[in-house]
This record gives sequence, structure tokens and C-alpha cells, in this order.
Amino acid sequence: MTTVADPIIGSWYKDLESKLKFKVIAIDEKDEAIEIQYLNGDIGEYDNDTWYSSSFDCIEAPEDWTIAFDGIETDDLGYSDTDEHKPNIEDIDIDDYLD
Repeated sequence: MTTVADPIIGSWYKDLESKLKFKVIAIDEKDEAIEIQYLNGDIGEYDNDTWYSSSFDCIEAPEDWTIAFDGIETDDLGYSDTDEHKPNIEDIDIDDYLD
């Protein structure tokens, strides 16, 4: 079985032979290299020929994908919400919103 899915930065894949899960983190079209990061945090790389002759399947992001980032603050992962954009309910005056 060969991979039919093109590599997409940010997408997760599973090697059907080794059962390893990884995310594509960069694609260098000039060097025809696909840089990946395994679920355990290790970095790897495939060339185009190897990618398309391997048995990779596109998957949903694993629930535990942040395990490789233990010790990193949640805010550093780029998806936390600080609630700074929400107004303080005590400061809202309904008359400001009525015409």
C-alpha cells in the first residue's frame, strides 16, 4: 500500500506499518523534503519518493498530541484564550446599546 495523500503542513498522519503518528511541520519544495514531528517530539524527514512509497494515512490530531510539549506553558501552544477581549459585565450599561 502506498500513500496517496499529499503532505499538508499541520496535518497528522499514521504510518500503518510502524503505527507511529506524526505531524507534517514543514515542506521544502526546493529540496523536496518533508519535515515531520512524531508524537513523542522527535523530528524526522522524508523525501518525496519515500513519502509516496510509504504507507501513511491521514488521521485526526491525537487527543494526547501535546505530550511532546510537556513543560511548555499552555499559552505557548498558540490556542489559549486569555478572555482579555471580553468586557467586564459590571462595566456594561444597557443604555449604551439602546437607541
